[in-house]
Amino acid sequence: MSDKYKYLREINSPADLRNLEVNELKELCGEIRSYMVDVISEIGGHFGGGLGTVELTVALHKVFNTPADKIVWDTGHQAYPHKIITGRREELKTIRQFGGISGFLKRSESEYDSFGAGHASTSISAALGIATAAKKAGKNTRTVAVIGDGAMTGGMAYEGLNNSGILKSDLIVVLNDNNMSIAPNNVWQISNYFTELISHPEYNRFKGAVWDLTGKMDNFGDRIRRVAARVESGIKSIITPGMLFEALGFRYFGPVNGHNLNQLVKLFEQVNKFNGPILVHILTSKGKGYKPAEKDKQRLHASTPFDKTTGMAHKSGASPVSYTRIFGEALVDIVEKDKKIVGITAAMPDGTGLDYLQKAYPENYYDVGIAEEHAVTFSAGMATEGIIPVVAIYSTFLQRGFDQIIHDVALQKLHVVFVLDRAGLVGADGPTHHGTFDLTYLRMIPNMTIMSPQNENELRNMLFTAIYHIDGPVAIRYPRGNALGVEVSSDFIAYETGKMEKLNSGVDAAVIAVGSMVSPANKAVKVLESEGIKCELFNARFIKPLDKDCLDEIAGKFDHIITIEENSLPGGFGSAVSEYFIDKHHKSEILRLGIPDKFIDHGTQAELLRLLKLDPEGIAQNIRDFLGKSRLHKELAG
Repeated sequence: MSDKYKYLREINSPADLRNLEVNELKELCGEIRSYMVDVISEIGGHFGGGLGTVELTVALHKVFNTPADKIVWDTGHQAYPHKIITGRREELKTIRQFGGISGFLKRSESEYDSFGAGHASTSISAALGIATAAKKAGKNTRTVAVIGDGAMTGGMAYEGLNNSGILKSDLIVVLNDNNMSIAPNNVWQISNYFTELISHPEYNRFKGAVWDLTGKMDNFGDRIRRVAARVESGIKSIITPGMLFEALGFRYFGPVNGHNLNQLVKLFEQVNKFNGPILVHILTSKGKGYKPAEKDKQRLHASTPFDKTTGMAHKSGASPVSYTRIFGEALVDIVEKDKKIVGITAAMPDGTGLDYLQKAYPENYYDVGIAEEHAVTFSAGMATEGIIPVVAIYSTFLQRGFDQIIHDVALQKLHVVFVLDRAGLVGADGPTHHGTFDLTYLRMIPNMTIMSPQNENELRNMLFTAIYHIDGPVAIRYPRGNALGVEVSSDFIAYETGKMEKLNSGVDAAVIAVGSMVSPANKAVKVLESEGIKCELFNARFIKPLDKDCLDEIAGKFDHIITIEENSLPGGFGSAVSEYFIDKHHKSEILRLGIPDKFIDHGTQAELLRLLKLDPEGIAQNIRDFLGKSRLHKELAG
């Protein structure tokens, strides 16, 4: 390791860190930031959140006896410094790469990762469970949950806070307030209140008095109470930020400068002596210490490899635009002519493409925060009044609104359009973010229509079809990344509901592919044709309802049928076709290709598809094996 990392090169566990004095720890914080810039600029990864939590991470591991004491991080975006400190400094160079360490928290990766996390708002509930279990076991350990202000827009966080206050567990919650989630966070009303409050001169004089006293550290609790009493009697017009948390049963400390390491260490040393639920509110800056990330917090939340000096991503050759952009621009085209259409996001305008609508027609755009359950029911309410909501949520995150889709939308047959970006294998973000279950969890819901486009032009037309030609709930799912580069028509056409598209003829087998799998299936079929194996290829378009007439024709013509989907095989499209064939007593043999019944690790999309034999070569080999084994079986049986 480079000589410029005087302290960091000696840190192999938090125990090494605890031997350093605070002035040395400040130097260490600078080295951690520098190391993160050096490594992530080369390989890419989540970036801004971790830069903002360096002092917090160092202070926590300095004061608390990890791994006996537990730190539970929300999501994991902010935990890169934690990984560096807990023995994974060199492994950071492999983060999010195939065979490397995860970009999120992962219990199997380190004893210091107390709870796995890739979705937001889970830390308080998990930490409360850990703290409660420790108490039952008679352990004298501490549990700390670290949650960002963006995650505080999720209702689960408040469920955890409420239950913590009732149980009076020994739990410390650190609210990392940087006024951000991924996009700038203007949807957490409490944050807006904090911002107004902490700028008030009377409040700042109050906080100055508090830290004057607590700096001496004698009779800490008594001094806090005396100052608080003075506030109650002398500054009646000020309501402290802690009132909400105190009402939920927490003892509140803050807001505190989250980049003042000395202050953080002293504060954690003191609160570590207290029992019961405690909330420490710290103020940090996302991207802290790296000017490009401080200037452009949203873009450098996560990045592909970039230039260290400018922070700009390395340029690559021209490529087709993303499915995300295709959707965003198509929705703008539709809303331009019809203002009863609205777009709803759960704190992901850029990630879902709704930033195009936000800029063009802000009055038709709604960001509800990291609150997918609320987003679904909010859209249901709008639908009852004649609005057509287009709810754009990543496939993996829509799982959080499953009950609301059933109870609030589908049961009432409300016309809500769900747009699922990042369906299928997403790549470096791994198993917490792969969208491999949506066909399964949506297909079982009555009244639901499900579509998946093979290319960008179909995506535009499916959005138009979903809005204007289908009643009830509709879902459109498409993959992460660039589209295929086909010509896109400026006009829209509607597809007949539940009808497949035949792409070419064959005599040996029928191949029915869904969405992102149509293109590799087409390539595989061409390879097989050059070998004398002729397959008839169909673009499913609709997962639900099935094209039963077409399936009956296929069953009458082919003994061998292959379904291909970028979804978990249990309960997916292939299962739907198999169920139909059983019900109709069709005798054709079916080979289902898709994601096996397990969680898939991280890697590039191409690496993972190749691993699962869902690339053209793998599909072709699967079909060869299927046809060969079937013929051999018949010969042996004969």
